[in-house]
Amino acid sequence: MKTLGIIGGLGPESTVDYYQRIIALYRERTGDGSYPEFIIASVNLRKGLDFMDANNLTGMADYLLEAIGKLARAGANFGLISANTPHIVFDEVASKSSIPLISIVEATCAAAKARNLRRLALFGTRYTMQATFYQKVLSREEISLLVPEQNDRDYIHDKYMNELVPGKFLPETRAGLFAIADRMKAKSDIDGVILAGTELPLILRDAYHNGIPFLNTTKIHVEAAVAEMLS
Repeated sequence: MKTLGIIGGLGPESTVDYYQRIIALYRERTGDGSYPEFIIASVNLRKGLDFMDANNLTGMADYLLEAIGKLARAGANFGLISANTPHIVFDEVASKSSIPLISIVEATCAAAKARNLRRLALFGTRYTMQATFYQKVLSREEISLLVPEQNDRDYIHDKYMNELVPGKFLPETRAGLFAIADRMKAKSDIDGVILAGTELPLILRDAYHNGIPFLNTTKIHVEAAVAEMLS
């Protein structure tokens, strides 16, 4: 059994979701009544956001590598970062990491390819929506990526940081996010939405909206991690 190490706290609400999903999926896959053993290093979200706001990507990468070092010393054989935004520096971190890391972006790309989804909207923090790390991976599989218009990006980021991260999940915000998906479907004929923020599946819990599939990046990442634990 390989030991998983998780960088958590980015943010706390979605780390709880990872924890519960890993246990449930592991128990489903093993079917022998056992529970998984894994390690979480919960980091300071405020520190991570300060690095992002200052565009200090070297500082962000070093902070994540410090946490990975703790996981490795605690006995983790492989790891993951339980958030999308820090994957801005994933390539640099993975190249310097002492343990292999599972990318949420690579796992999501594989899931989209398996479902033959070719034209996807990207919802996430401002950092994620305006960066190119998703585009870089998905373009290899000829999957088109569309981001919401500027005012919709501002809306998603504001609700993400000021409601979802602190654990507030309001019906009016859910309706607002659905409306953005509907507009993008009508204007750009998207065939899916990547919930590229691990708090988003906590408010958008359904797999579909008006026939539009929602790709839950937490669920996809957990499936890849449990498969590796059991490999």
